[in-house]
Amino acid sequence: MKSYLTFFILVLFVIVSCDSGNGGNSRQKVPGKSEMADLNRYMVRKDRERIQNYIERKNLSMKETPSGLWYNIIREGNGKFYTDFDKVIFDYNSSLLDGTPCYSSEELGPKEVVLGKTQIESGLIQGLRMLRHGGEAIFILPPFMAYGLPGDGKRIPSRSVIVYRIKTR
Repeated sequence: MKSYLTFFILVLFVIVSCDSGNGGNSRQKVPGKSEMADLNRYMVRKDRERIQNYIERKNLSMKETPSGLWYNIIREGNGKFYTDFDKVIFDYNSSLLDGTPCYSSEELGPKEVVLGKTQIESGLIQGLRMLRHGGEAIFILPPFMAYGLPGDGKRIPSRSVIVYRIKTR
């Protein structure tokens, strides 16, 4: 009998502990597609404002593509522009908007990718296609063109804007 009473008290404790304090109704409204689209537009707009503030603070001359990539081609380089299936080798420095370094070729060596067959950030792929052999550029990738909501789990936090300084070889 004593074990039944202990079990009953334990079950009652669990039930009371799980009450969310909203009168027993633990259901929460899940945002619909419209609300999610509004939230996404708001976040993209805020990211764009953060990037514009950074550009002004650093006195950079940047352009924006229709997709949202910010760029400054310092030197285009020689030959044809890179396209899908071209192997691109480049030196790079990446950082957050506050200047915190992320990754660099000085630390990890030059990066070698085959466009169209690689798993690098979509903004970086788009930027590399603007360059030729020996080209140099600064690219600013908003979160949706970089590591997005999760970040990379190491040096790039959630929803980070990434600044790349690139020089192709």
